[in-house]
Amino acid sequence: MLRVEFHCHTIYSKDSLTRPENLIDACRKKGIDRVIITDHNTILGAQKAQEIDPERVIIGEEIMTTQGEILAAFVQEGIPSGLEPREVIDELRRQEAFISISHPFDNLREGHWETGELLEILPLVDAIEVFNARNLRKETNQQAREFAEQHNIAGTVGSDAHTAFELGTALLLLPEFSNSDDLRGIIRSAQPLGKASPAWVHLASRYAVFRKQLAGVKG
Repeated sequence: MLRVEFHCHTIYSKDSLTRPENLIDACRKKGIDRVIITDHNTILGAQKAQEIDPERVIIGEEIMTTQGEILAAFVQEGIPSGLEPREVIDELRRQEAFISISHPFDNLREGHWETGELLEILPLVDAIEVFNARNLRKETNQQAREFAEQHNIAGTVGSDAHTAFELGTALLLLPEFSNSDDLRGIIRSAQPLGKASPAWVHLASRYAVFRKQLAGVKG
């Protein structure tokens, strides 16, 4: 079984401190077999990491729409923020990406979803994130799990790591897969592993934003 990190970020996300090369090094040390790098509204960090370790890295993206965030794997071309959800989904489907919804009910974040809006797109996505290690309130993960069960939709889990320390906090155990079709076929057999991250990890994200406001991001 593969140990899969489904949701993490490099410095190409404004609130992350992890450079692509450091992320790959941490994955190797922690025994993470596949890592889906999902920077906010860009695939540049994932592309750079894939150059370092093509077998381990899957290019993904976390895309801010006009209603909430969409989490995608096997992305071929980056998608900008600010589009309508159906525009983003149509483009991801054109790219044959795997489509999930990140932290749907965590209303402490800008990217959460209203239930009615989520129901409108639910038939068009492959999964929703039922456990996000960075959610500060555990009831938001519980709400996502119950929603997935109620609507018979597959679930993903992820650390949402913005630092190398967090990588692997929440993982999926999955059989071998090599593309989005494979992933759709096995996602319901996934075994989740992990726990919530300590609340202080959010301080690292705030520090990253502050540092980049002062100095900018250098790739």
